[in-house]
Amino acid sequence: MSKVKTPQDKKRLSYEHDRRNTYGENHKSSRKNIPRSKRLSHQDERRAVRQALIPAQGDVPDEVADEAHSQVLRTGRIKKLRAFRKSPDRPLGEVVAGRLRRRKREQIEG
Repeated sequence: MSKVKTPQDKKRLSYEHDRRNTYGENHKSSRKNIPRSKRLSHQDERRAVRQALIPAQGDVPDEVADEAHSQVLRTGRIKKLRAFRKSPDRPLGEVVAGRLRRRKREQIEG
């Protein structure tokens, strides 16, 4: 059974914990777009590492191999830092407050 007993407490907790998507796209499209973005980001990272390894193919001197290895580490790290990251949805309380502000502003202007 819930520890929160009053309806006011339930509503306050709902405003704090529930989230709403305010990104501007159809909220159902995130099911496809998030995995797609992650997939493309990882693919880009693998491609960059593969490109950095091209000079070190075959029988090469140790200096070239070391330079290629350091280039792979550097490129992979940069791509990973710039990779796709999910951003959290906004709390319901912020969304409702924004809607109320906008509603009030529209009443004053209109």
